Formats: sequence, structure tokens, C-alpha cells
Amino acid sequence: MSEMSEPSLSDDIIPSPELAAGTQNVKKMQSSSAKTRVTHPSGRAGHGHGIQVLRIIAFASYFTFCIIVIAITQFIGVPLYFINRDWYYAYMAMTKRSFSLALTLMTQIFGPTTIRISGDESVAGQILPGDGGVLELRFPERMVMIANHQIYTDWIYLWWIGYANKPGMHGHIYIILKESLKYIPLIGTGMMFYGFIFMSRKMATDRPRLSHRLNKLKKKKIDPRGNTYFDPMWLLLFPEGTNLSTNGRKKSSQWAVKNDIKDPEHVMLPRSTGTYFCLTELKDSVEYVYDCTVAYEGIARGKYGEEIFGLASTYFEGRPPKSVNFYWRRFKIADIPLHDQKAFDLWLRDQWYKKDALMEEYLNQGRFPPSAGAKIKYVETEVRTRYPWEILQIFSVVGLCGLLWHNFRKLWQLVALKSGFSA
Repeated sequence: MSEMSEPSLSDDIIPSPELAAGTQNVKKMQSSSAKTRVTHPSGRAGHGHGIQVLRIIAFASYFTFCIIVIAITQFIGVPLYFINRDWYYAYMAMTKRSFSLALTLMTQIFGPTTIRISGDESVAGQILPGDGGVLELRFPERMVMIANHQIYTDWIYLWWIGYANKPGMHGHIYIILKESLKYIPLIGTGMMFYGFIFMSRKMATDRPRLSHRLNKLKKKKIDPRGNTYFDPMWLLLFPEGTNLSTNGRKKSSQWAVKNDIKDPEHVMLPRSTGTYFCLTELKDSVEYVYDCTVAYEGIARGKYGEEIFGLASTYFEGRPPKSVNFYWRRFKIADIPLHDQKAFDLWLRDQWYKKDALMEEYLNQGRFPPSAGAKIKYVETEVRTRYPWEILQIFSVVGLCGLLWHNFRKLWQLVALKSGFSA
């Protein structure tokens, strides 16, 4: 689940110095390597090579075990699809919450980081400090979330945002992904059970597939009293299409020159086609679009997060980002120009220019602007679960089935034993 992209329906380190040969060469290389380690924004590696190996083993064991248990849980629930579809989707939402808990505890243990959040006046009163220092958000149960894409793990922190929301939305988040990701063993199958949307970036294939999935997400339900409602849904889109990198930055600049438009410095130009399609399909069932601008502490101007905060740095070396910073804005879908795609393209690009200005302020000040109209200007917390025992939820279904099977076997052996005595 490393790289996720918005559906594009239209097509949609420091360099090593040159050193002399011999002993002097070795000394300079050692010196250069030491400087590289020191200048990492999170400081020196928190663990030596031996501890890193142990952390890799522990990380892999924990993550693999959780994935296997969640996969078994999902397959146990498959028969519900043929019995009652609402039960089935509620069950799979439960397994999605389990995966979110596994990611949260994984980050809490192996890659702890501070989350700092603020927003403009449109989200006033919705970003609050919760009990025990845990973040409490009051975002709606249905929304489309758009964000700039800095590094591959953006989605982990944004999924945790769903966990921090009240009510919790980590079981109702939907992400649009590259089609190739569904072939990852266990994880890919799990994402299909989650209802994630896989795109091939081929117009003929993607349009009907995306329309089918979005129709499911906007299907009206009827409660026992006869009232209509929609299921909870957070749809996460990355309009840039991929995470910020040297190659992505180059393509964005080329596109800007080709179309004679301004190229932002800190983000890439967004692709509007897929986002436009999603919003036009969902506009009658969703009231708001929530925009998140993401910045990681320590990424210098002109550098890219993927070069600094990779999997090894974040989870194995003990050098995760010191802070992940979010700035939120909210837009009413009724105020977004969805009547015309060209008008929407201009609107989305303008929001990305504003996002670029926010990133510039972050680089200059070390923080995004404080929350407008709030007593607490920044809510700071950590990626963590509310209670240490929450992770046990992951094993509840498999544990219950194991207990039932154990008791059934005991009962069967007892019956067989009594039958033998009778004979």
C-alpha cells in the first residue's frame, strides 16, 4: 500500500563528493558518512545496526501476524455477503478498523511522532484536544478528503485522523489506489475487502469501474422507521497523483511550461479530472470537501520527504519525523464550480497555489498558521491508540472461532467416547 494516486481519467541525500584514492579517500568517506547521519533532520540514528536488525524482525513479525489474523477474520465473514449485504459491509468495516489499529500501534511503537494540527475559520470548533491528550475531531461522517502527497506514508497519518474523529471513521475510509497494489499477497486482498478503489489509469477501464464504486458509496439506505440515510464515508484523494519527488517535480514543471501556467514550488500541480469525476458523482450525497495540507518537520527547501523519511528511517533506525503538521480547510460542495470541468480545474489549481503559500509559510515559520477563532491555536498529540488494550480487538473473531472449535472438538470426543462405551 505504498503509493496511492488519484484517478487520472484523462491519461491519466546528499551527493557523495569525488574523492582521491588511497587512505585519504577512506577517511573522507567516513567523515562524509558521519556528517550525513548527523544532518538528518531527526538527528543520529537512534539504534545501532544490531538493534535495527532486531527491530526489523520485531516489526515484520508484528505486522505479518496482524495481517494474517485480519485476513482470516475477513474470510470468516465472507458468507455474510450471501446472507445480508449490510451485515457484510459492517463486518468488513470492523476489519478495516482492525487494520487501522494495527497501523496506529505500529507507528506508536516503532515510529512515534508528534501530530500538530490547525485550520482556518471554516473548521473552527472541529479540532479539539481530547481527554488524556488524544486528539478529538468533529468532522462529518461523510466527506471527500483531498491532500497534497509528500511521502508514501501520508495515508497512515490521514487514516489515523479518521481514528481520532468522533465518531471514529477509521472503519469507513476509502482510498483510491494503483491497480497493481491489489496483487500484493494478503494486503491486496484485504484492500479489496475494504472496498478500496483500484485504478489502471486507462480511461475506458477506469470510468465505469469508478462510477460503479461511487454508486455504491452514494446508495441511499432506509432505516426501520422509513427514513433514508447514507452510510458513513471518507473518500481520500491525492489530486497530485503521486508523492512529491524529483521526477514528479520535473513533470509538474514541464506541464506548467507547456500550458503557460504558474508552477508551485512546494507541491505539484494537481490533476483535476479524477477529482472532478468523484465530486460530480457524489455531490448529492456529500456536503463538504475537507482539504489537508501536510508538512513534515525537517524537510529543507528543495528536498523531498521520500529521500529522508523512508520505511527504514521511520521504523527501523529510530528517526521518524519529529512532527507531522496538518492544516485543514473546508469547502461546501455547493460552492465548488462543478458545472464545468474547466472552471473546476481553475478552482482546484487555485487551491493548490494557496496550499503552496501555506507550505512557504511553514518553511519560514516552522509552523502552519494557528487555528482561526480558537482558544487553542495548535492541537498537539501523538499517533497512538486511546487504550493499550484496543489492539486485542483484532484477535477477537479469530479467538472466538478458535474457542468454539476447541469446545466443539471436546464435545465431539466426549460423544464418541460415550458411544464407544455404549457399544
